[in-house]
Amino acid sequence: MKLNKIYLFLTLFILMWLTGCTQETPPKTVIRPVLTQQVEIKENWRKATYAGEIEARYNMALGFRIGGKIVERFVEVGQIVAPGTLLARLDPQDSNLQLLNAEGGLEAAKAEKRKAELDLKRYNKLYKQKMISAAEHLRFSNIMAIAEARYTQARANLDVARNQSSYTRLYADKGGVIVSLNMEVGQVVIAGQTVVNVALPDEKEVVIAVAENRLNEVHNADEVKISLWVNPSKFYKGKIREISPGADPVTRTYTVKISLLDDDPLIQLGMTTTVVIIQKEKGKVAKLPLPSIYQQQGKPAVWVYSTQTSTVHLQQVKIEEYLFNAVLIRSGLKNGQIVVIAGVNKLHEGQKVRLMDKSQDSDN
Repeated sequence: MKLNKIYLFLTLFILMWLTGCTQETPPKTVIRPVLTQQVEIKENWRKATYAGEIEARYNMALGFRIGGKIVERFVEVGQIVAPGTLLARLDPQDSNLQLLNAEGGLEAAKAEKRKAELDLKRYNKLYKQKMISAAEHLRFSNIMAIAEARYTQARANLDVARNQSSYTRLYADKGGVIVSLNMEVGQVVIAGQTVVNVALPDEKEVVIAVAENRLNEVHNADEVKISLWVNPSKFYKGKIREISPGADPVTRTYTVKISLLDDDPLIQLGMTTTVVIIQKEKGKVAKLPLPSIYQQQGKPAVWVYSTQTSTVHLQQVKIEEYLFNAVLIRSGLKNGQIVVIAGVNKLHEGQKVRLMDKSQDSDN
């Protein structure tokens, strides 16, 4: 019995000794890495980007001045033509017949006029000799006047027929580029029908399509920049020249034409462009990624990093505008402050963090 008590005492002693030798290791504090961005307060410039196309400001819609059948076409789309270039020709058979008819009419009128002149000359002598009455003399005078009028008419008809004959050939009034052809050999056209469109390359402009809910950006534009897809690093100045008063019935967009203020041989008709419309608004804002916003009691806030303590604290801000993937901060931040831009819902006030580069984030 006494021996059992000794064993029990020894067992308790050993257990107490082992308990005293065992030390609990405190849990290791994990310092969370955070992705941050430095606050940069700038002028509030709103930018809108559109795709556009280089077009000529002035286009010539050419057509024959008479109707007929096209027998020859001398140009193709994209061809550069000089002033006076022959573009197409109509069948001249009918025009030639009209010209012959007009020439014959002039000769007949000329013979009639010559006969009336001779008759009047003879009857003038007879009238002076009082061998014919005044009424008879007046009749021949009227015949002479009619013959002169018919001669004038026949000469005008001949001039018209000559013009009509020349109208069977279509020429370019000015030099330019053929942008479209609406004719084929054998096609019958009417007078005035447009068969060729020529773009005049002297003045170029950019044409874009704008949705109705973004027209305000165009109307209030302070600056317009244009770049070519073939050379996106170079920008040209532009000026909004015309905004369509009505929407396109198919696309429901408004056509906006922008004049190019800079000239460059690289700019060619039909090229695709990027148009940046800049609208300068009053006041300065800080632009941050949308995930940087944290809601505190229904009010927007951001986590600001302290370089002295390596901790974060919550700072309420005022939002100017929410964009597609960013937010504009009107007030609440200072230039140069460091703000957490990812994982804001996993932070708490005064938490110690370490900064992480964006390159490290992309590697992860």
